[in-house]
Amino acid sequence: MDRASVVVITHNRREQLRGTLQRLAALPERPPILVADNASTDGTADLVAREFPEMRLLRLDENLGAVGRNLAVREVTTPYVAFCDDDTAWQPGALAQAADVLDAHPGLASVTGRCLVEPDLREDPITPELRFSPVPGPPWLPGPALLGVLAGLTMIRVSAFREAGGFSSRLWLGGEEELLALDLAARGWWMCWRGDVVIHHAPSRLRDPRRRRGLGIRNTLWTLLLRRPWRSVFRRAAAVLSEAPRDRTTAAAVAECLRGLPWVLRERAVVPAEVERGLRMLEESQRRSQARRYVG
Repeated sequence: MDRASVVVITHNRREQLRGTLQRLAALPERPPILVADNASTDGTADLVAREFPEMRLLRLDENLGAVGRNLAVREVTTPYVAFCDDDTAWQPGALAQAADVLDAHPGLASVTGRCLVEPDLREDPITPELRFSPVPGPPWLPGPALLGVLAGLTMIRVSAFREAGGFSSRLWLGGEEELLALDLAARGWWMCWRGDVVIHHAPSRLRDPRRRRGLGIRNTLWTLLLRRPWRSVFRRAAAVLSEAPRDRTTAAAVAECLRGLPWVLRERAVVPAEVERGLRMLEESQRRSQARRYVG
């Protein structure tokens, strides 16, 4: 496939990555595949080099989180890139379908697909929020308008990704996509969801749910401070914290957020009014969401 590459980031999930890469290698589109190994210590990089020599391997010296994707995208030569986690897999035909949508709509930055969770292939709980997004979009938009992307489920226009600066090194991982999406929207790019672009997700058991929750809370608060008007910052921050468990993980996340205030305030750049209007329209669905609960 000469239109889209696939970028996979991974860290210490060797066996699950093997299965993911086997599935990606068997896709009929035959896309170029780049694997960014975030300093794994379990032999992941050696496995990729040995069993998948046709794939481009980036052996990173430290765990850079989402920035591993940025480094891989620097080497992408196709106009589009599909992001993939080591526990997700694009289904046959999905890459071609997403690329067709981007080909047909030059004002579109990204296409986020429908996630089916293995083994029973139920829709991910966040699907209704995407399918029924209230964000208004132009008549030409080929799906519900979004103000967010999900990295493991999204194909993005490389030029738009580079224009927006990619993923923030400050956020590392955990809701890091939201800041990128707001920066795309602020530059006039559109994002949409498509139910005919299907990705499977086999959630890895090799994760620290408390740490992920802490990162999610911290990064949500930082993103609010970086891009939302003050009234929205206080309203949404209060909502997020009221739903989070009152424990050490939440307290540590808030403390980490506060320690970052000097750089956050220096880099604060509020989104345009039309983007803020869309974000406010999303708040009710976010309040009712079962997929955005910080309870891990």
